[in-house]
Amino acid sequence: MDETGLPQNWEVRHSNSKNLPYYYDTVEKVSRWEPPQGTDTEKLKKYMATHHSASQGPNTGRPEGKIRVAHLLVKHRDSRRPASWREAQITRSKEEAMGIIEGYEQKIKSGTTTLRELSMSESDCSSARKKGDLGYFGKGDMQQEFEEAAFALQPGQMSGVVETASGLHLIERLE
Repeated sequence: MDETGLPQNWEVRHSNSKNLPYYYDTVEKVSRWEPPQGTDTEKLKKYMATHHSASQGPNTGRPEGKIRVAHLLVKHRDSRRPASWREAQITRSKEEAMGIIEGYEQKIKSGTTTLRELSMSESDCSSARKKGDLGYFGKGDMQQEFEEAAFALQPGQMSGVVETASGLHLIERLE
């Protein structure tokens, strides 16, 4: 056990869509809201008070080493969780999803709309209600392909289509 009090291979991560900490098993690649069995709860309480208290909320400025992005996600039937707030079961193929997101990309590039406006109605991520804003995150917090694309952008820049296990994304770096 480390300073978190969590069992081996577990770590605390932060959900940007819910703005809450959660627990992630780096070997099994599973996440949960409750601490896993075998957690030293006293150590975890101290760790959480120091690292995940309300004083570290969004109004404390940009955290060191972290960036902020908004994204638009189009899921397909082979996505990690083929469901969203928009559709209980997503049945479109990856090719259909690619056609949809490429259409969105063209609308954004033409100036017809913005990624943030479009994400509110079209994104399959729950961050849609926040115009696709995922909040601040650092290296190791997101899926590798997403993270690499996001960190390669300058503020104000938008990525091309980025494919992850979650689906297809357009990413705009905010900060």
